[in-house]
Amino acid sequence: MKKVSGEVRSWRLHLRIGLTFAELARRINPIVRGWMQYCGAFFRSELLPLLRRISAYLMRWIRKKYKRLQSFKAAHQCWRRITSRHPRLFAHWAWTPGFW
Repeated sequence: MKKVSGEVRSWRLHLRIGLTFAELARRINPIVRGWMQYCGAFFRSELLPLLRRISAYLMRWIRKKYKRLQSFKAAHQCWRRITSRHPRLFAHWAWTPGFW
């Protein structure tokens, strides 16, 4: 899990403000799906905190990309709206739709 966590950190998702949600999903979904299939079969409880951390990075990305969503309350409302409208946009939302 340390190696996988290091890879997630190396993506630096929160700094990729030039991308859209769909582009981010296209980049990370194949990798995350593979982890969910392989590691999730044996270590699902170990994988859940990592998936929540990915969501936290995405929340940080939202707050950096859209200045009007810098406040936690506004960003949280946006997060709930996105996860309800597009529940399958990111692969890991099937297991953990929350961001922490």
